[in-house]
Amino acid sequence: MNKVRWGVLSTANIAQTQVIPAIFRAENAEVVAIASRGSKVHTVASALQIPKAYESYEQLLNDPDIDAVYIPLPNHLHKEWVLQGARQGKHILCEKPAALTAGEAAEMIQICSEHNVKFMEGFMYQFHPQHARVKEIIASGEIGDTKLIRSSHSFYLENRTDDIRMDKDMGGGSLYDVGCYSIEVIRHITEAEPIEVQAIAAIEPKSGIDISVYSHLKLDNGLTAIFDCSFDMTARNEYEIIGTKGTIKVPFAFRPDVNGGIGSILVQGNGMSREEKVSGDIYRLEVEHFSSAILNNTDPAITGQSTINNMRVLEACYQSIQTGQPVKLT
Repeated sequence: MNKVRWGVLSTANIAQTQVIPAIFRAENAEVVAIASRGSKVHTVASALQIPKAYESYEQLLNDPDIDAVYIPLPNHLHKEWVLQGARQGKHILCEKPAALTAGEAAEMIQICSEHNVKFMEGFMYQFHPQHARVKEIIASGEIGDTKLIRSSHSFYLENRTDDIRMDKDMGGGSLYDVGCYSIEVIRHITEAEPIEVQAIAAIEPKSGIDISVYSHLKLDNGLTAIFDCSFDMTARNEYEIIGTKGTIKVPFAFRPDVNGGIGSILVQGNGMSREEKVSGDIYRLEVEHFSSAILNNTDPAITGQSTINNMRVLEACYQSIQTGQPVKLT
C-alpha cells in the first residue's frame, strides 16, 4: 500500500474547502468515501469527485476499503465517533479540540491504542515550516533569553444565530474554537507545560458561551505566557516571543493559507529588523504527515499525551473563569 485510503465523516465546510482538497493534493493519500446523515452527501461527493457516498457514519466505518477517517464533526460528537472508528480499525485524524475534557481525550486515545490504530488531533498549523524556523532562531540566541510568549487568535463572528460555535452544549465558545491553538503553540514553541493558569472571559448572555477569553500562564520552565481569543474582534492569528535582546513576531501563525501559504517571521532587536518568508501547504502537510505515520508505522508528531495536556490547560482555563481564581496544574 503506497496511499492511505481516506473516509470523511461529515460534509462540514472545513472538510469540503480545506481537508478533502488537501487529501487530493497529497502524494500518499486518496479520498475514497464521505458520509453524512441524509441525501445531501451524494451532491457533495459528486461535486468533489469522491467515489463513495454514505448516508450514515456507520456505513462508512464498516467499509473495509477505508484505512483512515477524518472527523470534522461538532466538538461534542468527537468522542463518540473516534471510539466507533477505532473499534472498526480505522486510523483517526480528529479536528481540534479533540474532546471537551482531558478525561474524554484520555479515553479516546486509550481505545485507539487498544485497537492498534493511530490518532492525531488536527492542529494543522504545526506542520507549516515557519515554526521550526522560529525554534531555530530562538536556539541560536539571536533574541537572547526568552522571557515571554504571547498569542492572539480571533475573528468577528457575523452570524450568531445559527452557528454551532454559539451552542454551549455542542462545545461552543472561543476558547474551544480558537483559544486551543494559542495554548498548543505556547506549549509547542516553548517545549514547556503550564503549571498555573488564570483566565477571565466575556460571556455572551443568551448562549452562555465565552465570546472572548484572556489568560495568563506560568510554565514549568519559568516562562510566562499570555493569550487571548475571541469571536468579537477583528481577525488575528499570531504569536510573539520576547527575549532579552529582541523579539520574533509571527503574524500568520495559524492560518498562513489565508496569506497564500506564506508564513512571515519578523525578527527585531539591537537596532536590527528583518523579515523571513517561509512557504508551506499546511493541510496537505498535515495529511501527508499522518498518512506517512500510518504507512511507516511511526508516531504522529502531535502525540496523544500532547492532546491530553492541551485539554488539561483548556479545562483549567474554564475552571479559572468560573472561580475567578488561578488554577494550578500538577
